[in-house]
Amino acid sequence: MKRLIFGDHQPTSRIALISLAMTVLCLIWIYPFVWMLATSLKSNTEIFGNPGLIPESWAWENYARAWTEANMGRYFFNTLFVTVGSVVLVTFATSLMGYILGRFEFPGRTLLFVATVSTVFVPQGFTIIPVFELLSAMGLSTSLLGLTLATSGNAIVIFVVLFAGYFSQLPKELEEAARVEGVSQWQIFWYVMLPLAKPMVVTVVIMQVLNAWNDFLLPLVITLANPAIRTLSVGIYAFKGEQTIDWTGMAAAATISIIPVVLLFILLQRYFINGLAGAVKG
Repeated sequence: MKRLIFGDHQPTSRIALISLAMTVLCLIWIYPFVWMLATSLKSNTEIFGNPGLIPESWAWENYARAWTEANMGRYFFNTLFVTVGSVVLVTFATSLMGYILGRFEFPGRTLLFVATVSTVFVPQGFTIIPVFELLSAMGLSTSLLGLTLATSGNAIVIFVVLFAGYFSQLPKELEEAARVEGVSQWQIFWYVMLPLAKPMVVTVVIMQVLNAWNDFLLPLVITLANPAIRTLSVGIYAFKGEQTIDWTGMAAAATISIIPVVLLFILLQRYFINGLAGAVKG
């Protein structure tokens, strides 16, 4: 009788405690973002005089100054161009390679897979000079197209592994039925397998958007010769002068840079979680 009376309250109290703890962790986690948003609406003198989050006077002109005077509008377009281009290239290349590694048995497959995965342990700093020399040899070292190609090769191995794991768990009967209908191998990949991997495609899109949008070291090196093709991350760094730092302008520029990827993740988070769960299961 005691179990029947009090048994239902124990899970409820446990859920309440877990929810309370998660709420506290979430507040701590998002505090830097809230602080950045509040700082972007303050004046430079108010930053140190008003430690609170609510500005005394709302300085909306910080966003106008960051967008026009600091060329954040142009850098936003550059970042959008590089991000969209790299997402298309990376999604197509990694899905195709992951399909081959996940569905086919051929001599040297394991060696190729191990060699591909081992490149993850190579620091990005070691590859910047070879990448820059390759772009220079192609005549693309000072163009957005060259920056897009360079960004597309960064962290591509992780996506190949995710696609390979996802494709490996799909039923083989799908391919066999398509072959009976006379469908080519390319058509099987494009019209049958890739649509089934939609959660993984969305996962790769989100991760590559975050990678390309927030990348700093590679764009910094490549854009040294042509500041006009700077991305947002490099443009934000320009707010730091030799003697002073425009904190409010930097905060406004950072807010402009972060909001698009936050909205993208909120809209596609369901597919992102499903894609990761499917890859891990596979």
